Amino acid sequence: MLNSVLVANRGEIARRIIATARRLGIRAVAVYSEADQGLPFVAEADEAVLIGPPPPAESYLDSGAVLAAAKRTGAAAIHPGYGFLSENPRFARQVLAAGLTWVGPPPEAIEQMGDKINARNLMAQAGVPVAAGTTEAVTSADAAVAEAARIGYPVMVKAAAGGGGIGMSAVSGPPALRAAFETARTRAERFFGDPAILLERYIERARHVEVQILGLADGRVVALGERDCSVQRRHQKVAEETPSPGVGTTLRERMLAAAVQAGAAVGYRGAGTVECLVDTAAGDFVFLEMNTRLQVEHPITELVTGIDLVEQQFRIASGEPVSFDPDGVRSRGHAVELRVYAEDPVRFLPSPGTIERWQEPAGPGVRVDAGYAAGNRVTPFYDPLLAKLCVHGADRAQALARAREAVAAFGITGLRTNLPFHADLLASEEFTSGDYDTSIVAMLRP
Repeated sequence: MLNSVLVANRGEIARRIIATARRLGIRAVAVYSEADQGLPFVAEADEAVLIGPPPPAESYLDSGAVLAAAKRTGAAAIHPGYGFLSENPRFARQVLAAGLTWVGPPPEAIEQMGDKINARNLMAQAGVPVAAGTTEAVTSADAAVAEAARIGYPVMVKAAAGGGGIGMSAVSGPPALRAAFETARTRAERFFGDPAILLERYIERARHVEVQILGLADGRVVALGERDCSVQRRHQKVAEETPSPGVGTTLRERMLAAAVQAGAAVGYRGAGTVECLVDTAAGDFVFLEMNTRLQVEHPITELVTGIDLVEQQFRIASGEPVSFDPDGVRSRGHAVELRVYAEDPVRFLPSPGTIERWQEPAGPGVRVDAGYAAGNRVTPFYDPLLAKLCVHGADRAQALARAREAVAAFGITGLRTNLPFHADLLASEEFTSGDYDTSIVAMLRP
């Protein structure tokens, strides 16, 4: 097993990784920006290194500063968490070239799956279902209109690189397509440095369901169940649950098998997620994309399987067997994750400020992965995620009941949070029925 690891991230995911590292006897090194000096993850690490000012480009995205911190502290490995440098194949190669262990998939797999067009083509070749769409980058509005006529409206316009729903939109005709194409192209260039655009057939009333996979050190790929991530605002997830209430046994088995095929096709190692769109009308699914890292919502898979995914990442990166029987994975009960953001609960706009009171809920089945505490300041430099409120129950009804109690008991003052939205979500018939899709937030917040 590794003896030390530098966590190239911040907030709740840095705390999460540090906790497992320390439990396993791995020395944990944190890096932090000037804005994050007082956050809990800095104090909880065995050693912490200041790597720059608040802007991410000058700190958490500065690969040179991160590698210098690893060298200075004698860290043997780097765990990137999610976001920032986690899906940067160039950084992964720099880590390996420095003689360090990269706690993540091979750089080649990151590269292959990082471009959505290439990923779609690879998955189609591997026999994984994909939606009708483009096999090459669309370079002009005229070409987009021609491709859309072939694919059939409505179509989804999206950047081939990056993520987070930036520039993504669904259109139903040529005029709207031309406008959406130019917007997506401009935003893709600005945020990802790559103007490549792809088109896919838009599935109406779709559910966003993803499969957690692990590529083992011996070459096998295993699936650890699915998570429903359909509760989204601006194409970004707000709440997740497992198992998905909209996926039956037969469809689930097909999705898990396809996810294993997807991982095997790129020689995957470590934790990854195969994201799919489920066509609720047709009762079928298509590949959406693959996230070559640990997901924000990984705790709910841990709650129903009892498997510490960060521990497995460390084991796989060390070339060791995982701590569970890959042929005997069992899911028990139901789990829900609610992302608690410092944001307006109606318009979902960031609401930075200083946290005056921080009182976490507790009780059977309740888990809080938090990045902040009372007295901490939430700055505008980073994503406003404060914590992940995760709840496990014997079944969905019990999990939702516990989630309602936990939301009501979560006390945060000094800034606005989206806890009132979660209370509304958990009280709504649309969500509690289990019969919802990616339009649910728009229905609750028209």
